[in-house]
Amino acid sequence: MKQYIVDAFTDHPFAGNPAAVCVMEKWPSDEAMMKLARENNLSETAFLVKENQGYRLRWFTPGTEVDLCGHATLASSYVIFNIYEKDSDVMHYYTRSGELIVKRQGNRYVMDFPTFDQKEIPVTDDMERAFGVRPVKALLDMDLVCVFEMEEQVREMTPDQTLLLELPGRLQNVTAAGKHADCVSRSFGPKVAVPEDPVCGSAHCQIADYWASVLNKKEIHAYQASARGGDLYCEILGNGRIAIAGEAVLVMESEIFAEL
Repeated sequence: MKQYIVDAFTDHPFAGNPAAVCVMEKWPSDEAMMKLARENNLSETAFLVKENQGYRLRWFTPGTEVDLCGHATLASSYVIFNIYEKDSDVMHYYTRSGELIVKRQGNRYVMDFPTFDQKEIPVTDDMERAFGVRPVKALLDMDLVCVFEMEEQVREMTPDQTLLLELPGRLQNVTAAGKHADCVSRSFGPKVAVPEDPVCGSAHCQIADYWASVLNKKEIHAYQASARGGDLYCEILGNGRIAIAGEAVLVMESEIFAEL
């Protein structure tokens, strides 16, 4: 079985967020997919099987299957459009978060994702202890989003992974207004065995939606300020949807010999 490693949300290799992509004829067991995700030890491994006019798509971290993943959807789209469906510019994915549509526009892949009804929650001493800096605001839905006063606080942060486990949300995201982008952010996921997700697309369903409201803009250029770094181009579509776009680069193609 072929496996592809694609760097998502970047236009050059060894940046952005790497994802493994496996396009298969039939589904292996959940246990086998979990084992391969642990073997890869990337923040996400995506598995796809052809279904109807698109593909059934599932995402696994080294710790669990997740309901929504942006960078592995982008990576999957690079593989599908450039290797399996070269004549297509629109692809439908059937996922645990419903049907997701991705369009190829030049070098970018535009993903139509849901937004979330995130609620402001109290900033706590536990948040300050975990991040080393006190947030000015906290928001919660699927993930926790903590807003900080300065970009430098986000870039220089070294959170306590053990304390992050005590905070709410699947991922713990931090964000601030940016100097060269509308916002900068980072994403930490010890609960799903990912200490830091280099560039998290799904987190920006909340992050970009928040900054669009604050800045009164429909289009948000977001930068994920991890060591690898990556750019996300987001547009609020209304009706509970957001477009998240980025580029991707194929880094590796391999053959899996183990029986799944």
